[in-house]
Amino acid sequence: MLARVCQVARERSLTPAVMTFEPHPREYFATLNQRPELAPTRISGLRDKLAALARYGVSQVVVERFNARLAEMSANAFIENLLVQGLQARWLLVGEDFRFGHKRSGDIDLLREAGMRHGFEVQTLADVTDQQGHRISSSEVRTALAVGDLDRARHLLGHPYHISGHVIHGQKLGRTLGFPTMNLRVAERCAARSGIYVVQVYGLAERPLPAVASLGVRPTVEDRGRVLLESHLLDDTVDAYGKLVRVEFLHKLRDEEKFPDLPSLTAAIAEDARNARAYFAVHGL
Repeated sequence: MLARVCQVARERSLTPAVMTFEPHPREYFATLNQRPELAPTRISGLRDKLAALARYGVSQVVVERFNARLAEMSANAFIENLLVQGLQARWLLVGEDFRFGHKRSGDIDLLREAGMRHGFEVQTLADVTDQQGHRISSSEVRTALAVGDLDRARHLLGHPYHISGHVIHGQKLGRTLGFPTMNLRVAERCAARSGIYVVQVYGLAERPLPAVASLGVRPTVEDRGRVLLESHLLDDTVDAYGKLVRVEFLHKLRDEEKFPDLPSLTAAIAEDARNARAYFAVHGL
């Protein structure tokens, strides 16, 4: 879809642009109806989403806040306010099942009728499938990440799953246990399954650095339920506080566990580090 948008933009001397919504409309309605379990998990945070769009050639991104005003906006008002006046759209690409406006009242036919009046063209993109004929969708990516199937997630995304952010100060417990970690805040409802992963870290050196990471709520030492991504560099000591890093997930070692005491936790971390080294010995960076 992005390749098609950028291609047409070059051919017509237009600006390749993407409109996205924050929060996800389903998340907004789940919160409104007090059904948080219906909110979709987040595959990536806004920073990673914007970086990916830029990497694929998109030069303008409109992040539209999805709130009561937008939820109640009629389909015609959506076209007039956002597409015509806001974006000054000249060519529009949407999925074949695209719906918009209050109670999803707008459809492709309405878009095309409006396009004839306002001077923009509408094209649709059919479902994209892989070589086995399986539909590639965000739901499939969420399912793969939820079960820890990183190979499937990588196949669907076209790149390894990753989380980026600025390194923050933690409780320094890892340092006292002999395994200092870099801590990143993780978006609420992160799609990735909690657990221990082999990862590589970008942003601290010219090359990616091998590491082992824990994604979860740290049940052995904390009970606040806050999700963190803690990465321990295997062979490097770097002052990373405040730096923007990207943690790329390569292999899942095990699920998150609650241990009876700190010695048991330390032994498990040591075993995780050994397994991560074994992975890199076979696969490299």
